[in-house]
Amino acid sequence: MGKRFSSISKLVGSNPGKTVAGAVAAAAAGLAANDLIQPKNNILRNYPVLGHARYLAKEIRPEIHQYFIEGEADGKPFDAQTREVINQRADGTDGERSFGTEREVSQAGYEYLVHSVVPAEVPEDPPRVNIGGAECSQPYDMALMNISGMSFGALSANAIRALNKGAELGGFAHNTGEGGLSKYHLENNGDIVWQLGTGYFGCRTEDGGFDEAKFKDIAQIDQVKMIELKLSQGAKPGLGGMLPGPKVTEEIARVRDIPVGEDCLSPSRHRVFSTPVELIEFIAHIREVSGGKPIGFKMCVGSMIDVLSICKAIEQVGTAPDFITIDGAEGGTAAAPLEFEDHMGLPLTEGLQMMHNALVGTNLRDKVKLGASGKVAASNDIVKRLIQGADYTNSARAMMMAVGCIQAQKCQTGKCPSGVATQSNWRQRAIDVDLKAQRVQRFQQATVRQATTMMAACGASHPDDLTPAMLRKVIEPGVTLSYEALFDWLEPGQLLDDAPSQWSEAWRHASPDEFRLPVKTQHR
Repeated sequence: MGKRFSSISKLVGSNPGKTVAGAVAAAAAGLAANDLIQPKNNILRNYPVLGHARYLAKEIRPEIHQYFIEGEADGKPFDAQTREVINQRADGTDGERSFGTEREVSQAGYEYLVHSVVPAEVPEDPPRVNIGGAECSQPYDMALMNISGMSFGALSANAIRALNKGAELGGFAHNTGEGGLSKYHLENNGDIVWQLGTGYFGCRTEDGGFDEAKFKDIAQIDQVKMIELKLSQGAKPGLGGMLPGPKVTEEIARVRDIPVGEDCLSPSRHRVFSTPVELIEFIAHIREVSGGKPIGFKMCVGSMIDVLSICKAIEQVGTAPDFITIDGAEGGTAAAPLEFEDHMGLPLTEGLQMMHNALVGTNLRDKVKLGASGKVAASNDIVKRLIQGADYTNSARAMMMAVGCIQAQKCQTGKCPSGVATQSNWRQRAIDVDLKAQRVQRFQQATVRQATTMMAACGASHPDDLTPAMLRKVIEPGVTLSYEALFDWLEPGQLLDDAPSQWSEAWRHASPDEFRLPVKTQHR
């Protein structure tokens, strides 16, 4: 026994405390080295060793992880189940769950799809949407789910690279956001929807106006497939965008033609048009300048009068936008006051259905494709928006999560811990572009594939076969109504012939020559 203790003593030495501490330090150093070079986990690449505390908290007490690690759950971040689905699909793992749903299916507001006893066949290839009207000579086939507008500046260079390479791998579109077309959008040859906001970044004059020559140079880049004029954004309708000064680096300043280090404030409205007719005429003009590419606009719906004024302008001018993207008020941003995010604009469901019905009621629906954006994350979101009137959908935060976002809600500070929403070089090194691009591609592919499976379960082999009767909502326990019964669905040309009572007041006041405020008797 004495010899054994003697051997141990020699091995440990005269100070066992130092030996243990050294072993712990060596183990920590080894773990740190592994964390720094592994490509999968953004947090561990930026916060070696320490980052493990986040996942330990998640394992021990999920609510601690939710409230103290990822920010207070105020209804804006995705819930745990949605996050799990996004990450599983991005990783290429199964999305099945044991022990059924975590949803309270009998509570008011719960929505569900109506399945058929005789499901349709699931199409081998997901359907695509052809965008481009009679005046468009370069139409584009859009996927059912695409990357919504997120600007370089708001997102890091590596995040943009990963998103665009994911779009290229998966054959779907990547919207630039209003911050301009950067070199990072072009490196990997993914299809681009160039968004043109009120700041005209990328085609901006010295005094902040629209430069047609610069516009033409960018619009005719082959990788740019469509151009979207941003009227308003769901998270901040009626308010221009803002990129905080600390995020305005020299590179971003060059892309946007703005001063370095100063807050970048976009105007709240466009300078090139002020009436519905001028809007439609401008769209027709830049379509011609672009070489015949699809041109449309994005808006968060405010009033029925706005929507109908645009429809009347389309009829008067005799040409239509190739597409309209409806953004819901539930969209998020780090570039707007909380009051705007929570209390301005219509939710996506109401805004989308209003625009769809207005186009149907004015015999314009077959000329204009509708996109939907606003917390689109899962397959059911895609199917629901198609039922409500959309032709395709766009997703922002779910795509950010595929790149590594953990919803830390630090976007506006430039200190995003996962390297997604920052301009810090050492923070964005956490993003392995090739690996995250594969996650983006897998997430989109799996979500669209599941959406077509859900459509087939409803008896629809194509989006055109979906009907409002296939989506139902719980009004109260024991009482459900279909979307066919919950909302008005206009017949083709109905507004032109005899507008129904709920539309007649707005129809009478809508004008193609001005955007008017809602009248006192207007209740919608």
